[in-house]
Amino acid sequence: MTSVDTTQGVRRRKAASPFLRVAKRIGASLFSVIATLFGLLFVTFLIARVMPIDPVLAVVGERASNEIYEAAYKQLGLDQPFIVQFFYYVRDVVTGNFGMSNLTARPVLDDIARVFPATLELATLATIIGVLFGIPAGVVSAVYEGRWPDQVIRFIGLFGYSMPIFWIGLIGLMVFYGKLGWVGGPGRLDIFYEDIIPSVTGMILVDSLIARDWTIFWNAVSHIILPASILGYYSLAYISRMTRSFMLEQLGQEYITTARVKGLSETKVIWRHALGNVMIPLITVIVLSYASLLEGSVLTEVIFAWPGLGNYITNALLSADMNAVLGGTVIVGLVFVGLNLLSDFLYKIVDPRSR
Repeated sequence: MTSVDTTQGVRRRKAASPFLRVAKRIGASLFSVIATLFGLLFVTFLIARVMPIDPVLAVVGERASNEIYEAAYKQLGLDQPFIVQFFYYVRDVVTGNFGMSNLTARPVLDDIARVFPATLELATLATIIGVLFGIPAGVVSAVYEGRWPDQVIRFIGLFGYSMPIFWIGLIGLMVFYGKLGWVGGPGRLDIFYEDIIPSVTGMILVDSLIARDWTIFWNAVSHIILPASILGYYSLAYISRMTRSFMLEQLGQEYITTARVKGLSETKVIWRHALGNVMIPLITVIVLSYASLLEGSVLTEVIFAWPGLGNYITNALLSADMNAVLGGTVIVGLVFVGLNLLSDFLYKIVDPRSR
């Protein structure tokens, strides 16, 4: 083999190596996602089998004859081996078939599509509140470390992070709705405003803006502002604490000292250079906080009679509607996986070194 052939082979390998690295990363990500989803489905399947609830009685009722019970038992595939039942379960979930809800007598997927926009609307507004107030609070807390602004912000964050969210919700309802009348009551709208505007996205604020109905928009704002602020307070406490931790680490770096020696203003040093580097890990914190609000706002939705996914799963669990419970659990897991992928994607955009 000549030196020219050797050089060309090396060049081809170098040209192919970036493609191979990208292919390996994509393959690893896909394998991780598939393994996570498979584990999620296996866990939910086990939950359905160990729960002390007879799925057959939930369908046919307690007064059904033995013949009807046996027929339903076979129709649900419960007479098949465990592995076969799991295969059928995975097949149904992949095709979007979560079964029928015993509570609403509708397909579970249709019910989730109806209630999830309410949770999405509430969690999104709460996350916006948490980010708008949590990041500045964390920065100020780090800059004034050990002094009274730091102590006050840390106390506020600790209170929001420690207090039971249902207790804060009840106190908020009693004070701001019951006593002061500053906000709307439970629910998404006053009852005489329901079903007036067409549902485009399922989110009342967005749909009322599309319809340009400002009366319904401000009524929806009065109802969502209190539960969103309570969830936002919980998110604020977490985001501010993490921002403070990241900022303290950055403010001790040499490049900060160099920037100050060069005569840059303290505002640019803190809000441009230090916070710019903090935003890279903070993206993951914000996305995970958003995911936790999407799946963890159950108590808030129950207290405020918010017709979202958390309230739906709670009512289904109280009614022993396992199809609805498992369907909602799978959707929550898919949301977590999707938001984690989004976090990785945003991380690579913000930090070119990770590409």
